Amino acid sequence: MTLALREVCLPLASFVLEVDVEIAAPVTALYGPSGAGKTSVLDLVAGLRRPVSARVELNGRVLDDTARGIRVPSRERRIGYVPQDGALFPHLSVRRNLLYGYPGKAAARPLLTLEHVTAVLEIEPLLERPVGNLSGGEKQRVALARALLASPELLLVDEPLAGLDAPLKERILDYLLKVRDELGVPMLYVTHSADEVFAVCDEVLLLDRGRITGRGTPPDLFEISARPSYELRQIR
Repeated sequence: MTLALREVCLPLASFVLEVDVEIAAPVTALYGPSGAGKTSVLDLVAGLRRPVSARVELNGRVLDDTARGIRVPSRERRIGYVPQDGALFPHLSVRRNLLYGYPGKAAARPLLTLEHVTAVLEIEPLLERPVGNLSGGEKQRVALARALLASPELLLVDEPLAGLDAPLKERILDYLLKVRDELGVPMLYVTHSADEVFAVCDEVLLLDRGRITGRGTPPDLFEISARPSYELRQIR
């Protein structure tokens, strides 16, 4: 997977998002404080925000090129998005949420069928339940499954463990590792937790006020201070 974000200029409330980067690692973290512009990067890649200028390419396909007037609609980008709140349809069952936008076996990647994804994420028993009857962890797994069933070339994940207690965080991390290792779907992963970075990610982009301030592997950028806590190294 190769994602190129070139000459991005996207005005936000208190600063301008300006990035120029190419990403190729299987799982890349966007790491930084709240309000750094991390979710805005995901929205840009997903086609939910219109930049002043940008050229966005995924695996050689141009998704945005403001200079040439190219803008591919979100539904045609082959990108799965798991927002922080899950964004499930509350009036639909789990099954109907999962089938929304699902192309079926004929169009899906071999590992991203309804049967396989629900088995990997262990949500088969939830299929007929209303979304309103799910726990926080169950909703996250359903949101993750729905994004995967679109057969994405890239999965955007926005702080999937926010608001979950410690045992649930460990369980959802296990499922994210299955997505990475068993399903082989590349991820752009937003977090401000170094523990999540070390558990899931191959590479880290540090983002602060819309600018990339550092880049490297988790051991490059973090040092262990007191297990299992990590501190960001001084970036020179």
